[in-house]
Amino acid sequence: MTFQSGRHFLQIPGPTNVPDRVLRALSRPTIDHRGPEFAKLSLAVLDGLKRIFQTPGHVVIYPSSGTGA
Repeated sequence: MTFQSGRHFLQIPGPTNVPDRVLRALSRPTIDHRGPEFAKLSLAVLDGLKRIFQTPGHVVIYPSSGTGA
């Protein structure tokens, strides 16, 4: 099997061209999931989800694959 060099594709559910801004974001260092920067980001995400779901209650994020839902 041979592979053609060039631009890579995200193949879920794809193939899909990945925009340059996404590729640049993916090249940045990851945030330590136990550090203060991640905690701050998590709180902002949860607050944003409350607005999206229009609820004053708690929002829970359940990380899993698609079949985990």
